[in-house]
Amino acid sequence: MKDEKKRYGMVCLVGAGPGDPSLITVRGRELLKACDAVVYDHLASQELLSETREDCERIYVGKQAGRHYMKQGEINRLLVRLAEQGKRVVRLKGGDPFVFGRGGEEILALKEAGISWEIVPGVTSAVAVPECAGIPVTHRDLSRSFHVMTAHGKEGEEDCLDFSQLASMTGTLVFLMGLGRLEKLACELVEAGKSSSCPAAVIENGSLPDQRTVRGTLADIAGKAKEANLQTPAVIVVGETAGVDLSGLPERSLLPLVGVTGTDRFCEKMEGELQRYGILTRRIGGLSIRCRLKEEQEQLYGRLKDYTVLAFTSANGVELFLEGLLNQGLDVRALSHMRIGAVGEGTDQALRQRGLRADWIPRQYTTADLARLLAARCGKEDRVLIPRSADGSRELNRILDEEGVVYQDVPLYETEGKPVDASLLEGLGCMIFGSASGAEAFFKGCGEERGKLALEKTAAAAIGPYTSAALKKRGCAVRLEPEIHTIKETARMVKDFLRIS
Repeated sequence: MKDEKKRYGMVCLVGAGPGDPSLITVRGRELLKACDAVVYDHLASQELLSETREDCERIYVGKQAGRHYMKQGEINRLLVRLAEQGKRVVRLKGGDPFVFGRGGEEILALKEAGISWEIVPGVTSAVAVPECAGIPVTHRDLSRSFHVMTAHGKEGEEDCLDFSQLASMTGTLVFLMGLGRLEKLACELVEAGKSSSCPAAVIENGSLPDQRTVRGTLADIAGKAKEANLQTPAVIVVGETAGVDLSGLPERSLLPLVGVTGTDRFCEKMEGELQRYGILTRRIGGLSIRCRLKEEQEQLYGRLKDYTVLAFTSANGVELFLEGLLNQGLDVRALSHMRIGAVGEGTDQALRQRGLRADWIPRQYTTADLARLLAARCGKEDRVLIPRSADGSRELNRILDEEGVVYQDVPLYETEGKPVDASLLEGLGCMIFGSASGAEAFFKGCGEERGKLALEKTAAAAIGPYTSAALKKRGCAVRLEPEIHTIKETARMVKDFLRIS
């Protein structure tokens, strides 16, 4: 029996944080990328789910106040069953697994079944959401403690709170899952002795771009929240610190929000550049990369001496090609007889990070300009090796063929579109596309008509002419395309467009 248990998988309870996908821990993101199955609630970010592998099983279990897609007992059994199938499972929970997340119940079920588990703490919304609104849960001379509670008890329990005890507390009160009972909470606290002038606040969608905060007192907070039409998820704060505003910045809903789509590498770099300008980003779909040369690698790398020039059209091509080189027991010394061409500075940077540098880079960072440069620099004795995407621009082939360049176009990898959550397209100030294949994947993922409609409401930005052509082919106007086709210049142009100083 012990040997059989050793073959089981394991379950990792991962706290996703208060909402903003960037607030998940490094460990949590690592587990998401490696898991075989993810079991998630309604608060889970689509951006976090997109971190999982293409073959990862995604299972929605609901868990929303008043509406349970799957009951807790069923979730417990599901986690056990998945682990018994030998799978690495992530149970993704909003906030922290042990702060009203019922994580303890799930652990007990796993323990009883003999399943291994790991707990990854998350940033709890009880502290993070008020903090994002500029409300400290403790503050010198105002509050030396804070108390977190849920406004919902077990099913069938009408009231789970001792209001006389709560009213006597001098610290900050934080209520989770209580928006539907806000009026009752306020009235009960006042009746139990809390001052009606006690500050109170409600924060909707805390840490997200559409976060909203309503402030008032116990006397009027329910009416103000209703007038503002606040919706769940929401956190309620009662106490003197609720009257403090340490935000220092406008509501996140007033900050620009930009969508980004492309390969993971492109999105990470673009998001980094945009965030330098204070621009909020949202990843929409994207592209996964799959190497195609696992069986042919030995033949490819065994013939490197036949080529005199190596040309790269992307940083992804550099990474995969050099990774394959190492897998064959070789290193960059095997390329010492070759001159290297790169389509642009991003590709050259990928080479430099691996101890190489490009000999030739075209002035305009397009595959067509790279092809013209190769044609101008290569002689009759040269043989060019071009490891690149299987769906790369055919313009490169056309130019090289016309110029009589001898070359081998190797489909090193292929891209595949990730699912697109169309609801994430709402509220974007701009949508950035990193490649023509990324544009195609975008329309395939969300539907052509819905994609066109979304881009009618926001500005489309393309990193280069082939990406622009792919968008225009779908009938979409391209508002932004930098003269220098780099991530840095695209981000700068978007910043200027959004009028950010």
